[in-house]
Amino acid sequence: MKKRIGVLTSGGDCAGLNAAIRAITHYAIETYGWQVIGIRKGTTGLISRPLDYQELTTDFCDSSLLRSGGTTLGSTNKDDPFNFPNTDGTRTDRSKDLWEGYQQLGLDALIGIGGDGSMRILRQLAQLGGINLVTIPKTIDNDLGHTEIAIGYTTALEVATEALDRLQPTAASHQRVMVLEVMGRDAGHIALSAGIAGGADVILIPEIPYTLQKIADKITSLAHKGKNFALVIVAEAVKKENGEAATVATEGNRPRYGGIGQYLGEKIQKLTGAETRVTVLGHVQRGGQPCAWDRIVASAFGVAAVDLIAAGKFDRMVAWRHRQVIDIPIEDAIRHYQAVEMGEIMIKTAKGLGIYVGDFDSENSLTKG
Repeated sequence: MKKRIGVLTSGGDCAGLNAAIRAITHYAIETYGWQVIGIRKGTTGLISRPLDYQELTTDFCDSSLLRSGGTTLGSTNKDDPFNFPNTDGTRTDRSKDLWEGYQQLGLDALIGIGGDGSMRILRQLAQLGGINLVTIPKTIDNDLGHTEIAIGYTTALEVATEALDRLQPTAASHQRVMVLEVMGRDAGHIALSAGIAGGADVILIPEIPYTLQKIADKITSLAHKGKNFALVIVAEAVKKENGEAATVATEGNRPRYGGIGQYLGEKIQKLTGAETRVTVLGHVQRGGQPCAWDRIVASAFGVAAVDLIAAGKFDRMVAWRHRQVIDIPIEDAIRHYQAVEMGEIMIKTAKGLGIYVGDFDSENSLTKG
């Protein structure tokens, strides 16, 4: 039977989303003979009246889409269907409108590409509204459970590493400490891996406490060894030494992080006397062409998601594990938050390279100060 499936992207954009959309479209049409409907602006496209969508074709999803950053369908990280914002500032439960939109389009299944927050909302909508849902993991923070990689992470990592590569010659030329603030709302995977790849001297992540004096001691020790510069990389969610979050605003119930790089730069300069400069990458990490690995993983995820629909396996997320695409319950993925773990190889590698990554005791467990 010819199926009609929908696909949407939800949450923050990142590199590799279009590669997944392309793979879903080509595989569903060419292998199964299905129709593919792209929902614009995430779940908002199913709530809008008239419905906001487009039929996806193989001509539209050509190889140029594979190379394109962002998402051709658009996305949203604010329009929660259960708490939808109105123009007058009030909020309304629009979940019924979404379910009706799904039915009006005659969809047999929906593929949602998003992070843990998007998946939690999509799964709740699916369970209450009878939607056949399959999800694909997308997050530059790479913090979704039970998958070794998510769409967007590898490209963000490449951008952060390149930033360190570009900062290093300037740091050396002017005898400076360069502080690079990168994304990482709750997990430090980008900062940790980019710090190793980019030769950072100090890596600060949310999972590990630090002291300003030890950062200063590390930088001073480099000078004593004849090194005239230092590179510091910090995830945006790292707190100040007193435990206070560095934020610029609050969006809904979540803080909008920003400013930890500037805070550290000022403290480092005061403690060491070294001229210090701060660079904040921000959304540069989300944009631009996806790297090869993001294109490959996204394509593999898209194909696997279509196969799950063909097999009638719903409420599942595709995941990457041991060089294979597997599928797991969505509930398991969003229940298990994958932060940096103290015993993992990246921490051991950073410490082995002499990078200051925070305060541990001799058994690699966290210290209390």
